[in-house]
Amino acid sequence: MEYIKSKDIFLLMRDILKLIHPRLMEHGSRVAYMVYMMLREEGKYEEFELADIVMTATMHDIGAYKTEAGRINDMLRYETKESMAHCIYGHLFFKYLSPLPDLAKVIMYHHMEYEQLQKVDYAYKQIAAYISIADRMDIYSNALVSQFDMHMFQKQAGTKFSSEGLFLFYNCEEKYGMFEKLRSGEYKEELDRIVEYMIFSNEDKKKFLEMLMYCMGFVSKSKVVDTLTTVCICEDIARDMMLPPSEREILYYGALIHDVGMLSIPREITDAPRKLEKEEIRLVRTHVDTARKILSNRMKKEVMDVALAHHERGDGSGYPLRLKDIQMNVPQRILQVADTVTALVNERKYREILPKEKVVDILNDEASKGRLKRQVVVTFVKSYDRIMRRARQESAEILKMYETLNKQYEVISKKYKI
Repeated sequence: MEYIKSKDIFLLMRDILKLIHPRLMEHGSRVAYMVYMMLREEGKYEEFELADIVMTATMHDIGAYKTEAGRINDMLRYETKESMAHCIYGHLFFKYLSPLPDLAKVIMYHHMEYEQLQKVDYAYKQIAAYISIADRMDIYSNALVSQFDMHMFQKQAGTKFSSEGLFLFYNCEEKYGMFEKLRSGEYKEELDRIVEYMIFSNEDKKKFLEMLMYCMGFVSKSKVVDTLTTVCICEDIARDMMLPPSEREILYYGALIHDVGMLSIPREITDAPRKLEKEEIRLVRTHVDTARKILSNRMKKEVMDVALAHHERGDGSGYPLRLKDIQMNVPQRILQVADTVTALVNERKYREILPKEKVVDILNDEASKGRLKRQVVVTFVKSYDRIMRRARQESAEILKMYETLNKQYEVISKKYKI
């Protein structure tokens, strides 16, 4: 069953990354639009190919979420000074985690000077050259405003920028008025039309959603570990309870995206080494509503219903809808137990990791009060060691992936003397 359409994968990724840093993703969208117009005018690619390129161009600065976190607000500086750091990390991130690895080097090369890029043996290097032009046009037009002149880069044609690309850009601006559409926001409608041509298999969609889970690591690596722990616990409980495959798949997707709204909560609150104040707790609880707004009309209702109910409780004391047991299904109740366990067994700055005995006591107490589903709690407790062993192994793989990315980043960085 299709739980999310191909175009909605793109829109979901864009909007979730906006939660981390809206200005950076808006920049990516504008650059993607300009590159799309240039390539469409050039006429070398089919619409479905252009759609994949739009996805990549939108994410061209994805490495900056990791390497430039402290400088993103100064767009002109981080895009023009020592820019290779985010290009390298973004390339590795896209290569290993996205279903579009062939386009990953576009991200790697989008700040390379054209003379040097010409020596590279890569099928899509011209796309990188066009992104370089669109990137500079967007950065400088927003920085200089009325003083901006798009011909200011012409003196670097053939050296720093592609002569062909600049000519193509000028032609597109003259024919379509790109800057005016960028200023008015009209360009978003044209981007929305091209994403209709995105064609991803179910496996591709799954990989993109898993990539989103890794994107949560730009805010905090612990958020990725928490999500994966929850997913693993959900999968094992669902298997032990012999849920049908369709319900298990719905639960998987629901668990994978259940905490995306937490990206909207300030880190000084989520990482606070103390108990939160009342107002802070109220703010944290808004993450469910944030997730609802992002997921609405994109994910199938069955998946949303699971994801958005992870803080509901059987006695009606949960949030945001105060649902009671009779109003909820088994996948929702499984996610509630898995999310609770994750919060108890994973590291928190305000307390130590709880031992098995304490976790089991808390779960049984919650079940006796009707807050957590007893059948789900019993199933988990019965196989506690096996389930948690697998969750720990999967978490270790996550950390290994980060280590691999960081090691390769260091190797390539030395090559480019960063």
